[in-house]
Amino acid sequence: MTESSGLLQEDPQETIFDLINRRAAETPSAIYLMDPETGDATTFADLKQQVSAVAVNIRAQGIRPGDSVAYALTNSPKTAILILGIVYGGYLATAINLVAGSETIAYVVEHSETSLILADEAGKSILEKALHQLDGTPPILVPDSHFFAAVEGEIPARQTDEILGLLMYTSGTTGQPKGVLLSHGNLISGGRNTAQAHRLAATDCGLCILPLYHINGLCVSVLGTLVSGGSLVIPPKFSVTTFWALIEQYRCTWFSVVPTQISYLLHDEASLPSPAVLTTLRFCRSASAPLSPEVQTAFENRFGIPIVETMGLTETAAQILSNPLPPGIRKIGSAGMGFGNEIRIGDIKQQEMARGDEGEVLVRGPNVMQRYLKNKTATSEALTADGWLRSGDLGRMDADGYVFITGRLKELIIKGGENIAPREIDEALYGHPDIVEAAAFSIKCARYGETVEAAVMRCEGSSVTEDELIEMCKSRIGAFKAPDRIHFLTELPKGPSGKIQRIKIAELVANKTPPKNSL
Repeated sequence: MTESSGLLQEDPQETIFDLINRRAAETPSAIYLMDPETGDATTFADLKQQVSAVAVNIRAQGIRPGDSVAYALTNSPKTAILILGIVYGGYLATAINLVAGSETIAYVVEHSETSLILADEAGKSILEKALHQLDGTPPILVPDSHFFAAVEGEIPARQTDEILGLLMYTSGTTGQPKGVLLSHGNLISGGRNTAQAHRLAATDCGLCILPLYHINGLCVSVLGTLVSGGSLVIPPKFSVTTFWALIEQYRCTWFSVVPTQISYLLHDEASLPSPAVLTTLRFCRSASAPLSPEVQTAFENRFGIPIVETMGLTETAAQILSNPLPPGIRKIGSAGMGFGNEIRIGDIKQQEMARGDEGEVLVRGPNVMQRYLKNKTATSEALTADGWLRSGDLGRMDADGYVFITGRLKELIIKGGENIAPREIDEALYGHPDIVEAAAFSIKCARYGETVEAAVMRCEGSSVTEDELIEMCKSRIGAFKAPDRIHFLTELPKGPSGKIQRIKIAELVANKTPPKNSL
């Protein structure tokens, strides 16, 4: 890693405070953030001034270093600056997902002992409804332009023992969500892993369309760009109709999306990239859920843009695995190999397994979380004594070190005593050109214990039937693994990362007995 590449030299004691100050000192006039809504640009010198103002203004509210300061904001460069300002000032940035539901929002605020919430007007109204029953509700502040303006007062450098920077809650598909505590070092390592794997440089410009309350948008896009010294465009949300135009306007060289968004772009006939886009765009990054090989191949064949499949977790400050960039070997169906951390396929005792054998994906490195907040049991279950994090994902590693994810430990379908990975059924369904989203799941069955069903979203105007899809699955993966039922939905439920939630689909259909081809 060299300075000419844009990456700062690695310092295990470096904090976000140090990193921002170094960027402002070394490349003060380089543009870091761009707002397509206003046309405003933020240089690294601007960034230091604005995050310092944010930190001082938070301190003026009586907040102490180390206290939880939550954010409930839609995407924008100002949102990125507010989050970085919280961390820069030595506070614990706590992410609130405004679409998580009132109970979850109230739980996160109470569990984190949040002292202050930074919100926009839309977020404020949602928060007030969610928090009205809580005793001692923290103040909700909607920052105005003065919040970012130069103010008197200095923010002191953090002491090395004051390391926590981010508190982000897992989506909590079963039970209450767990609060993941990440240090400054974890966050910087997460950004550095992305920058190393994708060879990000100061000349790169990314497009950030994933929410900044999720680890992918924050660590991959915001921190990956901060570490590499490049620039980042942050629109308020993902839109198929404006996606390619933004890339062309800002000459973006890369973007990070989830598989569902790749599928939406693939199936949209109206919005296509111009030839100019293909001259600057280096790669598309896919993360947060396994990408169907059928979808990846179709996307690359149609657009001529290489997809780099990756894998990351909230507990690891995002990325742990990545395929190499071209001309390196990208193995379709694989989440790639480890960058910046160690990867192991472990047995039930977390001991390393032979190449090709299926087991749990384990990860160890400087990006691995400190612990779960107020949850010693969950922490001890997730982290081994020698520092390995249990991901909960099943996979195998080939002879070249590439990892292939085969499913989730908690999502395995056990039919008649045989293990079936839902992903295998998903990929069979994605083999039909009309399928935009697909997810298999288990339903309790008296005969087999569990049986296989699936839900799909068809592209507009499709007439493909349930029977046709079931027959296609039988021909591809066999009758035993093929779903007994297929439910057609207008959209599949997803978590905050954009990952399709099988458990919610199963709950939805378990209480209904729909006729075929409908719900």
